[in-house]
Amino acid sequence: MDFEVNPKGFYGEFGGAFIPEMLYPNVMELQRNYLNILHDAYFQQEYRKLLKDYVGRPSPLYFAPRLSGFYQTRIFLKREDLNHTGAHKINNTIGQILVAKRLGKTRIIAETGAGQHGVATATVCALMGLKCIVYMGKIDAERQAPNVLRMKMLGAEVVPVYSGNMTLKDATNEAIRDWINHPADTHYIIGSVVGPHPYPDLVTRLQAIISEEMKRQLREQTGNENPGFIIACVGGGSNAAGAFYHYLDNPEVRLIAVEAAGKGIDSGESAATMALGHPGILHGSRTMLMQTEDGQITEPYSLSAGLDYPGIGPIHSHLFKTGRAVYENATDEESLEAAFRLTRLEGIIPALESAHALAFLDKGRFKPDDVVVIILSGRGDKDMDTYIRYMEKHDM
Repeated sequence: MDFEVNPKGFYGEFGGAFIPEMLYPNVMELQRNYLNILHDAYFQQEYRKLLKDYVGRPSPLYFAPRLSGFYQTRIFLKREDLNHTGAHKINNTIGQILVAKRLGKTRIIAETGAGQHGVATATVCALMGLKCIVYMGKIDAERQAPNVLRMKMLGAEVVPVYSGNMTLKDATNEAIRDWINHPADTHYIIGSVVGPHPYPDLVTRLQAIISEEMKRQLREQTGNENPGFIIACVGGGSNAAGAFYHYLDNPEVRLIAVEAAGKGIDSGESAATMALGHPGILHGSRTMLMQTEDGQITEPYSLSAGLDYPGIGPIHSHLFKTGRAVYENATDEESLEAAFRLTRLEGIIPALESAHALAFLDKGRFKPDDVVVIILSGRGDKDMDTYIRYMEKHDM
């Protein structure tokens, strides 16, 4: 089955570019040029040199012996948390800032939820000397205050968003409005595999460095480049898309994406799009969305600021519809327990987003000789306030 995007930007029935007329010149410019830029030898040389010397790639594939012993299977952690800026987001922003420069753009805008994409965007703008404006929901800005300070220190203008639920969806809305008002000189660095074509494909291709490295690292460590399972958290879904990409045509590798169930699937406070959603259009593409019967977007909830998005990337909707990937979910409480288990067993404090992927270890069925790769998409520095409250609550 074909899992690549088609020329019109669709993965099966999902994707496309449903955009205001004012954005057509920008989006069409990107559609016409992005593949030629990505395939250009000089671009690849510059991109990979920055990934190596600036980001610190390849990120390690770490065999977790104590975690493996606890779950009685072979668990490897793909350590995206060790990248410069502390998450996988930098893989995408490095690539997109190089694309923007080749298109002659001088002003960069971005949206962010957990703040990691905002920090990664502010970082590459500082690196390249470009103006940076980051939109962030007021609620997210409060619970991710350290990342707001990092963005400002890097020279970015951080614009708090007070509309809607004051989280990621609303920040994205404001970034799109900005782009409409500044079409000529501005490039919008979207942080996930969402938005109008070509963004889902562009971001997937830039994040595919994760699975490219995994194949080589698994071959070196296990003698087989194919794991039994790849498990990744998913909000919009860029770390999952990158981790799955080079395995999409290999059905023997089971792909598991874990969404945020929040306070429970049936609680009314959740962000598990695949469990609760239906097809619709949001932020320029047709995908699975949490919505009411009359098509109004349902406000998502997750303790994790990076996963409280009411939709998901169209590539994931296609993988869900075709059955190529399985979409599970984990609650706030399950994810917090998983985060502390990893911390106490391996000395690694994960981002709360990544902890959702770790929580699946309690739900999956694994054999002792299975190879299970979990994408540790980010580090937990930004979530320390949440972890401290959990420790106080449980008298730890």
